[in-house]
Amino acid sequence: MGHAAHLGRRAGPPATPFPMRAARAVILARGLGTRMRSADPGATLTEAQRRAADAGQKAMMPIAGRPFLDFLLSAVADAGLRHAGIVVAPAHEELREHYGTISPPGRLTIDFIVQQTAAGTADAVLAAEPWTREEPFLVMNGDNLYPVPALRALARLEDPGLPGFERDDLVQSSNIQPDRIASFALLAVDREGYLTGIVEKPSPDTVARAGAGAAISMNCWRFDARIFDACRDVPRSARGELELPGAVALAVERGVRFRVLPARGPVLDLSGRSDAVEVERRLAGVVPRP
Repeated sequence: MGHAAHLGRRAGPPATPFPMRAARAVILARGLGTRMRSADPGATLTEAQRRAADAGQKAMMPIAGRPFLDFLLSAVADAGLRHAGIVVAPAHEELREHYGTISPPGRLTIDFIVQQTAAGTADAVLAAEPWTREEPFLVMNGDNLYPVPALRALARLEDPGLPGFERDDLVQSSNIQPDRIASFALLAVDREGYLTGIVEKPSPDTVARAGAGAAISMNCWRFDARIFDACRDVPRSARGELELPGAVALAVERGVRFRVLPARGPVLDLSGRSDAVEVERRLAGVVPRP
């Protein structure tokens, strides 16, 4: 796969067997930013925001004067995690300069994990394998801001798991359009609260049958080292990518149990240019403390 990792400035604690509380978060910021790069005549951006959008740099998009990633890192710290590994492209000088020199975080250690090619989210997680040091870890999108209670509950789990966000609550509380939410992965959950299946890109009929309280995946996970073999073995999707939901489904087939934690939003999304204004409005007055 051609993975390489730039490991951190500070050595972490010795690896210990799972289960244990997670203290590490892997943040997926390697994507190509295709939606963000796409022209949107209706989006009103500042010049600095436009430059970030043109470069597909969602993580560094200025929101209320701070990079969007600052808000996510602050939420990660609020949830009790202490180490963040940011999955990046080989060329990531702006991120490294900002968090290494200009504005180093005060509550987190930050490391940069290089994913050589944008081969998919399962490949991105696999690139982080050396960095995790066989400890449990959280994984999340770099262009989403998740609620702290959901992250805190996930970090405290002693098993693999994920928050299952209530579909109608996401429609009401988040800045994501209902038609996009309707296309998000549906979770099948057994009576004990464990994941039994993931329905990617569900049809309208499947969404209707699932009902208003259906559990939705927002690509936020608690993993242990067992996920890596699934990431290695998952076949490419129809899009030609090694995708994390497919790796999770493979891990479930192999006997790994994932607890689904009921969760409520908001989840703020910054995947396209039109999202910036609403995200900035909602975060007005919020001072991130990474």
